[in-house]
Amino acid sequence: MDHHGALKNILKQKAEPTPLIVHPDVFLKKRFIILPDGKKITFPVLEENDLQEMRAKIIKNKLPYLIASDLALVTGEIERITDFEKGMPNAYLERAGKTEPDRILDDQAIVVHLKDKGLVVITGCAHSGIINTIQFAQKLTEISSIYAVIGGFHLTGPKFESIIPRTLAELKAVNPAVICPMHCTGWKGTVEIANEMPQQFVLSSVGTKLIL
Repeated sequence: MDHHGALKNILKQKAEPTPLIVHPDVFLKKRFIILPDGKKITFPVLEENDLQEMRAKIIKNKLPYLIASDLALVTGEIERITDFEKGMPNAYLERAGKTEPDRILDDQAIVVHLKDKGLVVITGCAHSGIINTIQFAQKLTEISSIYAVIGGFHLTGPKFESIIPRTLAELKAVNPAVICPMHCTGWKGTVEIANEMPQQFVLSSVGTKLIL
């Protein structure tokens, strides 16, 4: 729900109805984080009616979902099984008038299997944890080999920098041929990955093209 800035502009340029696959929680209206000083910062709201007016064909889904002529897999709701990836402890939402912790269950990833190479895992912000995401992709596909991991790993800020060493150890065990951390991985996490996995690390910037 916090990574849809360009979505409306894309939909406006489409001449035909466009399938939009989302977890149902993406349309929750009251989601926020509470800072240590008690200040509340609200997340952007994605309006279902606005998207429908732009001819989005909304598909609400929590389960794995094949797209692109069955060549790519949307994970659906990702299992949380590691003992160190705890999500955002200061994130909350209001549901049915009650405040509860926001586990950001609408976090999903896309998985593609490259023949003779392995899985390519593309994350959004990896609120589920990048290792949870990789392991869930392996479980869904029954393919253990990971060729590339691309996207945000959500390792920025003091609450997440503490898990960088464990995350890095797990990534090295997975041993992807390509690892391309972006945005919410943060500077420190990106530098650590670059230092520890220099042969696999790819620096991403606007306009970067990856040929896998």
